[in-house]
Amino acid sequence: MQHWRVYAPPGTYLRQANAQLHSDRRSEILDAARRCFSRTGFHQTSMQQICADAGMSPGNVYRYFPSKEAIIAGIAERDRAEVAAQLASAQFTTDFFTSFAALARHHFVERTAEEVGLCAEIMSESRRNPTISKIMNEFDADVKDRLVTMLSSAQARGDISREADIGTAVEMLMVIADGVWWRRAVDPNFNAEAVLPMFLDITKYMLLERGKERELERSADPDRVRAMRAGEE
Repeated sequence: MQHWRVYAPPGTYLRQANAQLHSDRRSEILDAARRCFSRTGFHQTSMQQICADAGMSPGNVYRYFPSKEAIIAGIAERDRAEVAAQLASAQFTTDFFTSFAALARHHFVERTAEEVGLCAEIMSESRRNPTISKIMNEFDADVKDRLVTMLSSAQARGDISREADIGTAVEMLMVIADGVWWRRAVDPNFNAEAVLPMFLDITKYMLLERGKERELERSADPDRVRAMRAGEE
């Protein structure tokens, strides 16, 4: 019996090891920057502080990120990949609203104070720094597109109303999410767990009941619309 052995081309393993080391170093720097930005703010944090927190020399850090703005871009790209993976892995086809509630709880309640603080810092800095504003707008646009795709699929399956205004619903979901994160960042007494049920009720209204109202409005039956809004149906 012949035994076939497959050998990688010379240098393959070394390149793979170098690529992994590069990825690990980037992650270490991004984690250190996240801690520093959350702790002392974007402006007050120096590259030297990030270097010290990461345990690396300035020259080594600058090899990966030439500026604080580049670090923010790296953090945003990593977060974008995480959001994409979460939406891709969520089992919306089984029970849409149960899966949506779990996703909302993760982002509203389970995200760390450090992550929430960093988000607030980036939101504030985006008003003054065009580079940060561009990074944030691109991140928001990507998340918005993914949410629209998710809800469009749910609409096609019949999980939400066929008349639901998906674009407007996504805008409102993102507005509420920004507000919850901001309250968590600035108010130590804010209880995100307590407001989560209300958020889910609002979401269901936008994606189910509001869609029914739109359908009735299009059918020109104002009496039924008024009755539904008054809770008579």
